[in-house]
Amino acid sequence: MAKLTPYFYSEDARSQANFYVQALGGQINDQMTYGQAPGTDEALKDRIIHMSFTAAGVNFFIADTMHEQPEPSNGYDLNLEFKTDEEAQRAFANLSEGGRVIMALEKQFWGTLFGRLADKFGIKWQISTEAQQPQR
Repeated sequence: MAKLTPYFYSEDARSQANFYVQALGGQINDQMTYGQAPGTDEALKDRIIHMSFTAAGVNFFIADTMHEQPEPSNGYDLNLEFKTDEEAQRAFANLSEGGRVIMALEKQFWGTLFGRLADKFGIKWQISTEAQQPQR
């Protein structure tokens, strides 16, 4: 079985990772700067070559881009499914701060909360709640 870990490239990896940790709850697990690599240009020494963090119980990787600007996510969303409406509403509100709501978080015809947004870094998210088991 494989394990999928989203890997973000950022103009400011520290700020972006801290935003997700604050918005979703979590922690920075470890980080390495370009300054830790041999022969790094002094101007790049504090930039992030690799960072791992956990947010909403999910592991993520992130790094600063060196020369190219990261492109906005196209053709995919990251989906976070929460157990409770309150967790989903809090995550949606926090992630959409400074970003753009694509589809409001609302109860859908299939019975769960669902909404889409692009955060202030251009990452697109789907926020939903777990389907409720029918009562017998």
